[in-house]
Order: sequence, then C-alpha cells, then structure tokens
Amino acid sequence: MTAKNVILTCLAICVTTSCTAEPDAQHALPPFGQNIPQNYTLVYETDFITEDTLADFEMSDPAIWRRVEEQGDACLELFTIKGAYTPPVRSPHAIALLKKFMVGDFILEVDAESTNIRAGAHRDTCYFFGFTNPSNFYYVHIASGADPNAHNIFLVKDAPRTNIASYTTKGIDWGVGIRHRIRIERTVADGAIRVFFDDMNEPIMKASDNNFGFGYVGIGSFDDTARYYDLKVYAPETKEGKDGFFKPE
Repeated sequence: MTAKNVILTCLAICVTTSCTAEPDAQHALPPFGQNIPQNYTLVYETDFITEDTLADFEMSDPAIWRRVEEQGDACLELFTIKGAYTPPVRSPHAIALLKKFMVGDFILEVDAESTNIRAGAHRDTCYFFGFTNPSNFYYVHIASGADPNAHNIFLVKDAPRTNIASYTTKGIDWGVGIRHRIRIERTVADGAIRVFFDDMNEPIMKASDNNFGFGYVGIGSFDDTARYYDLKVYAPETKEGKDGFFKPE
C-alpha cells in the first residue's frame, strides 16, 4: 500500500469513527466558596442530580439540553451546536437562565467541560448575567483563543455583541473530557466584572461597565457543546424572577 493510500485509509477510518480522543487526566479543582464577601449568602446551588432541577431554568431551546447521569454523577448537557433559537441580534445561540431570581452583585461558580474538541480557537462556553431580555445582557465567552469575537466579556444592548474587556489572556486549554472551575464576579456600583478559570487568584478577564444592574444569570454557549456540573450562586440580595423570555410573542 502506498503512503497516499495509507493516508486516505486513515482519513476514512477517522470519519467513520468520529476520531474519538482519549480523555486527559482530571486535575484537582479549587474548593467552592473561597473569599466570599461577608454580606453574601449562597442563594442557589445544584448538582443536577435530580430531574426537578431542570424546572429552575428557562432555555432558549430546551430541545438541545438534557440532564445526564453517569455512575452517580450528573450534569446539564448542551448536546447540539445550534438549535431552533435565533437571537434577535448577533449573540449566543444556546442559553439556560436561572429564572426564579435576579441578582445585581453576585459570584457564580460552576464546573464546565467543553465537549466539542474540534471547534478550534472559538471552542467556548458562555456565562450570562444582567440579563433582562434577549437583546440586553452581558455574557462571558471563555474560549481556546482570543480575538475581537472570542475569549472576552461582551455587552449586548439592542445591537450585536460588543467586547468590553479591559484585560484578557490569550485563551485557555479546555483539554479533552475534563472539568474546569469557572468563577464570575460582578459588583454593580463600580461596574467591575472579573472572570477566573481554575486559578481563583488570577483572573483571565476583567471589565468595567454600568449599562445593566439586576438581571438573570445563566450558562450556555455561542455555538458549541458542553457539560455543566456543580453550580453555585452567591449574592447579597435577590429579586423575584419570572419566565417567558424565549417564548413566541
């Protein structure tokens, strides 16, 4: 067999087997709840171990999300790259909001696994806050590589998303089959937004913006797949929420 035929055969095998990759070794994750301000309380937590948890969320397209349980461990999985939802302005396609409350100042901590290993530099997960409607919110886009449209903090205000970070790293390494601890910190008075990835001492992104105050928080992706495990929200106060964001008029 010629070298060319060997390459073609390997490519054919790769296509038919989806080129599955062996998972990387899971690194130790930092503890939850470090350096929480004294006036904050734990206002929400879930490990997705029960089906009832899904009722806490409103999703832009419920058909692309599912709860998965494996060997006693559970997660909320975004298993389709794009569903039926089309955002009103250029912004993420997959959104799962905690619908029962709104927060102003808050800390969100969640363990996330990016599952689309072939997505390249824009391989992402997203984190939403200050969400008041599908055309007005902030989101954090954590990606393998940074450019004007990736690995940044974004403002959506009745127009396509605009990056607002004053600092970002060059990107992160998602690895294969491993979880990462994400932490988002927001204080409304000074507009501060800080994002952490595994290392809770050094932020990977920073921004300052005062366009939005109280709003909903959530998880999702611009156009990728992912799994979300333990999730916690800390805040000094909450306001009552509602649902109906993504329902047809």
